[in-house]
Parts: sequence; C-alpha cells; structure tokens
Amino acid sequence: MNPTEDQIYVIIFATLFLGGIMSTFVISMVFIHRQRQTQNRQKMDQVKSEHEKTLLNIENEIQQETLTHIGRELHDNIGQLLSLAKLNFGSIKPEKQAEGKEILAQAIQEVRGLSKQLNLDWVESISINEFISQQLERIHATGFCETSLAADFELIDLPKDQKLVLIRVIQESLNNAIKHASPDQIKIRIYENGKGKQILIKDDGKGFDASQESTGSGMFNLKKRMETIGGGFNLTSAVGKGTEITLTLPN
Repeated sequence: MNPTEDQIYVIIFATLFLGGIMSTFVISMVFIHRQRQTQNRQKMDQVKSEHEKTLLNIENEIQQETLTHIGRELHDNIGQLLSLAKLNFGSIKPEKQAEGKEILAQAIQEVRGLSKQLNLDWVESISINEFISQQLERIHATGFCETSLAADFELIDLPKDQKLVLIRVIQESLNNAIKHASPDQIKIRIYENGKGKQILIKDDGKGFDASQESTGSGMFNLKKRMETIGGGFNLTSAVGKGTEITLTLPN
C-alpha cells in the first residue's frame, strides 16, 4: 500500500467522520427545535387555560354580583312598589286605584329591566363608558359621596373578554373605595397618552401605604387579571392622600 492510498483512506475516513458529526449535529438541532416547540406549545396551552379560567371566574363573579343586586332591588324597590300598589287598590277611591295601576306598571317595568340582567348579554350591549356611568350614578344615588366621569372618547367595540375583565376590575376598584376609603369624591377619567388608552379611578379617601400590600392581596389579583388580557394595572396611594388606580388597555 503506497502513501497515495493511505492519503485516500485518511480523506475517506475524515469525510465519514465529519459527515457523522454533521449528521449528529443536525439531528440534535432538530430534536432541540422540536423540544422547544413542544415546550412553547405547552406554555401557550397553559396561558390559554389560565385565561379561560380567569374569564370563567369573572363571569361567575359578575353573575353573582348581578343576582345580589337583583335581590336587593326585589326587596327594597319592587317589593315596596307592590306593597304601595296593594294599598292603593284597597281603596274605594277611583284616583287611588288609578295611582295603584301606575305604580303596578312601574313595578312591571322594573321587573323587565332586572330580567335582562340575569344573563351576560348586557355585557355585549353596553359600552365601558355606559357601565362606568351607571356605577357612578348608583353610588351617587346612595348619598355616599360625589362622583364624576370625564371621557375623551367612547370605549366601544371591545372584545368580550377584555370587557368582562375591565367591568370586574372597575367594580372591585369602586367597591374597595366604598368599603375602605370613605371618600368625599370618586372621579374616573378615560383618556389616551403615550402608553395607550387608560382609565383612571381616583378617590380622595383615607389612602394607605401601598408598599405594605402583600402579593396575596385583592389589588394583586386585579393586576393579574389585567395582565391576562394584555393590559396593565398601576396603583398609587398614601395615607391621607387618597388612591389612584390606572388601568391600561391592551393595544
């Protein structure tokens, strides 16, 4: 065997060796790529599952809130209207019976309005501006505090999942102000800046040390909920200086 043949065998061996290394490298890269694809798919499925779970929880909470509201209305409002109608119908005076019919008609109208709230169809039929206005009017009607809404534009045509989350977060933010802040005034502003469309919920109540809020608090849950729809939640507060909550809508 001459040197030329040795060189040929060396070249063939080196070629096969390098080919083996390249094949192993390519197979490894394909395996890693597929593994990453599987991991990303699992992460996406987990995010989707958490998103759906969050929306389901919010739907249940809104339905429970609605049922509680309907229960109060049936007892405090419609119940009183029916009792008043009964008293008027018990009179022999024509004018009292006529008044009773008017009161009964009003009670029927109230019941029809409440029946529309037994499902979540109203979520799709109402804008966020209208919802906020209704919530603030309800608070103001109780005499608890003054309220105001300033909106630079209408938040319309939002996807149902975004609207559900926003409705619940706004509800909870207002409920927290009522329960804990004892404010004289609650203001909400809808505007847009460099960060996008935002909703500012501000009260002039007691305030608190926001740095002491634990990660298990309700505020943390509200932040997580906004994150599920790609939005943002920011809270600033200080003792004696009220509280500001800024909700940043998804782009």
